[in-house]
Amino acid sequence: MKPLMKKKIFIAILFAPALALVPARILYAQSIRVVATWPALADITKQIGKEQVSVESLATGVEDPHGVPVKPSFVPKLNRANVLILTGLDDEHSWLPALLEVASNPKLMPGQPGYIDCSVGIPVVDAPARLDRAEGDLHPKGNPHYLLDPVRAKTVAQNIAAGLSRNFPQHQALFERNLKAYLAELDDWIGRWQKIAAPLKGVKFVEYHPEWAYFANRFGMKRVGSVEIKPGIEPTPNYLVSLVQEIKEQKAQVLLYGAQNPRLPQQIAGETGIKVLRLYSSGGGRPETDTYIKWIDYTVRTLVGAVGNG
Repeated sequence: MKPLMKKKIFIAILFAPALALVPARILYAQSIRVVATWPALADITKQIGKEQVSVESLATGVEDPHGVPVKPSFVPKLNRANVLILTGLDDEHSWLPALLEVASNPKLMPGQPGYIDCSVGIPVVDAPARLDRAEGDLHPKGNPHYLLDPVRAKTVAQNIAAGLSRNFPQHQALFERNLKAYLAELDDWIGRWQKIAAPLKGVKFVEYHPEWAYFANRFGMKRVGSVEIKPGIEPTPNYLVSLVQEIKEQKAQVLLYGAQNPRLPQQIAGETGIKVLRLYSSGGGRPETDTYIKWIDYTVRTLVGAVGNG
């Protein structure tokens, strides 16, 4: 039996009782119930939907981007949701599909109106020549961590507004008005971030998992390498030796990690002197990052502070 099928069966057995506990008054409440996979997506949805939406995020922002631990509470949330907002590009492939099957909400299945994939129209970086997992287990369709680029967040907001309007056309004018205001706010912040992030231009960095490409491209940072050999594949001792050598030769200034174990980053720092910085690749991981704008602002300012003090 394939691992994915085993996981679906396990989730079905473990979480099916949760559906029976959902009160009818919740199931049939007349409101726009939105489930987002990540806090940053939930926040952008709130900015577009305002008082018309009730939004819940499945992840909290501190989890491994590709391996969110499933909880029994996820099932009733998905079962009663009107729409689902997700990153796409297989970012949630290891945990979301099985949950959707158990939740038994046809509106949220791929291809249905309630399935809002925010990656539509995003210029994908690190896209492989062919769609398979030969070059790593986690990025078969290219790098899905585009939310780290605030310019890409404008496309995300447009996709969310279009998806909400598709499902609730009676509120389309409201969604479009809120979208226009949010895009203007993002443009204002992007201008500020470009100025604040000027010291990051040319800074050489190492990442644990390949997730900083969009941010680096936006603000001019230079990637030296990653702790993982390929997305989702942990390093061998020989690989670490070569990475340490590369860091020394390139004079990389900062190593970025998030949900991963700090052991290897600290080991590498001990051998190279590189500065280690824990920055999550999603908002919500810290109290000061509970909105998309606050998350990007915190990330930019923290990196600039680290480089400036280095």
